[in-house]
Amino acid sequence: MADFTVGDQDFLLDGRPVRLLSGALHYFRVHESSWGHRLRMLRAMGLNCVETYVPWNLHEPEPGRFHDVDAPGRFLDAVAEAGLWAIVRPGPYICAEWENGGLPHWLTGPLGTRVRTRDGAYLGQVERWFRRLLPQVVQRQVTRGGPVVMVQVENEYGSYGSDAVYLGRLAGFLREVGVMVPLFTSDGPEDHMLTGGSIPGVLATANFGSGARAAFETLRAHQPSGPLMCMEFWCGWFEHWGASRVVRDAGDATAALREILECGASVNLYMAHGGTNFAGWAGANRAGELHGGELQPTVTSYDYDAPVDEFGRPTEKFWRFREVLAPYAEGPLPEVPEPPVRLAGPLEVEFTQWAPLGDVLEALGGEETERGVPATFEELGVGRGLVRYRVEVPGPRQAYPLGVRGLRDRAVVWVDGVRAGSLTEEDCFLAEPVAGPAVVELWVESLGRVNYGPRVGESKGLTGGVLHERQYLHGVRSRGLRLEAFEDAGAVRKVGFRGVPGGSGGAGGSDGLPAGLYSGEFTVAEGGSGDAGLELPGWGRGFVWVNGFCLGRYWPGVGPQGALFVPGAVVRDGVNEVWVLEVEGGGGEMTGAVG
Repeated sequence: MADFTVGDQDFLLDGRPVRLLSGALHYFRVHESSWGHRLRMLRAMGLNCVETYVPWNLHEPEPGRFHDVDAPGRFLDAVAEAGLWAIVRPGPYICAEWENGGLPHWLTGPLGTRVRTRDGAYLGQVERWFRRLLPQVVQRQVTRGGPVVMVQVENEYGSYGSDAVYLGRLAGFLREVGVMVPLFTSDGPEDHMLTGGSIPGVLATANFGSGARAAFETLRAHQPSGPLMCMEFWCGWFEHWGASRVVRDAGDATAALREILECGASVNLYMAHGGTNFAGWAGANRAGELHGGELQPTVTSYDYDAPVDEFGRPTEKFWRFREVLAPYAEGPLPEVPEPPVRLAGPLEVEFTQWAPLGDVLEALGGEETERGVPATFEELGVGRGLVRYRVEVPGPRQAYPLGVRGLRDRAVVWVDGVRAGSLTEEDCFLAEPVAGPAVVELWVESLGRVNYGPRVGESKGLTGGVLHERQYLHGVRSRGLRLEAFEDAGAVRKVGFRGVPGGSGGAGGSDGLPAGLYSGEFTVAEGGSGDAGLELPGWGRGFVWVNGFCLGRYWPGVGPQGALFVPGAVVRDGVNEVWVLEVEGGGGEMTGAVG
């Protein structure tokens, strides 16, 4: 057991000044089988601490239904075994380029902008969640012989609001459940962020990617004493679908890290190892200065151009950081672990079965509801997945433009069973007008809930209505298909598969690759299993599973990501089962490879 405190200028461990050399590694973005290896990589880079968020929505997908809620405790045990300290950031909001910033959709749906405030209904849910989550953190504090040295209050709140009463209530909750280690806040080094996001008695830290001296000068103007810390040193960055790759020069990042350390400050590398947004949990941003513009969905990979890449391998940045960090270590640095085993490949994925989306929805979807206006994803209880909306155009009437208002985020439209095109929030009318009578189906997909800015918590689906000319169409039938439904492998295998269109390995017939659920296999030789990348170069957009484990979203046509990371722990020697839920359809070829 030890005593970790905040001194006038330094962090103190049993009264002795210490510097936190931390790295972000999110347990929920790394397969549990790889936790130990990734933590050893951080130690070998010269770090003495690891930082992680806790995503509320992952662990409580429905009110009162908990999923793997003990994972944070298991991760902290792995941290202790690796000989590292731990910083825990439990939210309730985490940002993290994560779906809805970690807030459950069933909470933000009804409460809207009341979340992240002193609102009683919101705080009541937060307190209930904290009392379920935090005992496993409390019992692993450094004061009890565990690795946890600090716990965060909210996250970058000054980028969102200024409710000091709310922050004070959160700090009180943390103390009530037994958190005794120092509490902290983290915000950008700007006056409005620090005044909005920090509160008396709680250590304020700063987040930035460069300009350490200027950033700490601003922090000191708001907090004259206490240790300096960059809680998020952005040594890389995340990527959006349809945008260019983001790479930060290793020399530039190293110089920025050196400047932080020369200021006498502690640091947390964000990210030290990024990992992967498995199972469609990637969030999204809004473009524009006031964050109200075009949706920018985050890719499946969370490599982040980090020192330890998505596959767990050291990069040039790793070696350069190791050189800078080594003089601050107590003793020689550990040897760098061997890289994880790679799959002996590439191996072709052979697809032999297919089921149209309608059959998949019939087998795995929720109940259909009919209302005057469309039901949102939140009203249907859909977090990640699709919703099929059906509405009739009355007739007879001439052809008029058909479109939608309030679409979030993308719809594939069918008119009388014929694919008529795709719509987005910005491009919201079909190219060709529609005459009545007609039956219109809109398959709407959420590309990730916004995780940062004033539009956190916005609803998904058809949040306005379907328009024919300027007239709303009413009597909309809505039915959801949740990604969680694919966790029942037995149910998936009963969706009514048939032979693939155009034959095995074909292009899917004259109309190209149709939407639907595809089933295929690849075979691994004895002893050949390992980490891999899966590519689907001719496909449109959708999700893929290997042996029931959801790798996340693919969208090769827009990039920048091509291959999806496949953890070696989900690959087995012999036959491996692959499901591909193709949502967009199109003219591609049905090919896939793992290697």
